[in-house]
Amino acid sequence: MTDSVPVRCPACRREQSFTPPTFPCSCGAPLTLPVLRDGSLEKIEHRTWQDLWVAVNCPSCGRQGHWPQPEFGCGCGAVVRVPVVPAPDPSDRRTAATGGGPAVLRPAFRPVTIRTAKDAVTAAAQYLKWLGFRSLRQREDRAASGVDLYGSGVVAQVDPTTRPTGLRDIECLWLNGLHESAVSVFFSLAGYAREARARADALHIPLFIMDLTGTPQPVNDPAEVLIRRGPPDG
Repeated sequence: MTDSVPVRCPACRREQSFTPPTFPCSCGAPLTLPVLRDGSLEKIEHRTWQDLWVAVNCPSCGRQGHWPQPEFGCGCGAVVRVPVVPAPDPSDRRTAATGGGPAVLRPAFRPVTIRTAKDAVTAAAQYLKWLGFRSLRQREDRAASGVDLYGSGVVAQVDPTTRPTGLRDIECLWLNGLHESAVSVFFSLAGYAREARARADALHIPLFIMDLTGTPQPVNDPAEVLIRRGPPDG
């Protein structure tokens, strides 16, 4: 059970109890936002897109994710932003995926904010370039081919819908990868159906999930290996 913390409304100065929200990390562990005790609370006068998210490292897997900024509505009518313990700035270090085998060192990934389906494809393309794939282009006949992106040794599909990606999409991408003799990589905003995840694992297809900040997170072992080692010919 998540412990509540005392907070004081900056508008009416009344102290009350606040329970930090908990979200599921892509590793499967629950992540409770670490509210900064004795931090300076701020009354929200207006919101910006950047203000809606905070960067927090998962205590179980160490991955950094972006989560909704915690806030509460006071009885006096004020809406208050609750500060959290800041995550380390990834630009201050070089990152490497953990795990056995040689790891590829690369600069911190710079995400692309997702507001439209096109943004999701752009974010996936940027991530594939970050992984080491080259000459990436978008397919104009996506509906016919089932592929959004292709490049040197890779084909990728991006599912920007609000429903979990299904089995048929995984198998279609796999067939495209076989035809092109390329690695097949899938990105989804809503996650994957159980049978789709199982088939991807069996076919060794890297699966990633993206949030609206455009930061992909691996959800299976092939994705972890791809992050750690980069492209097969890299």
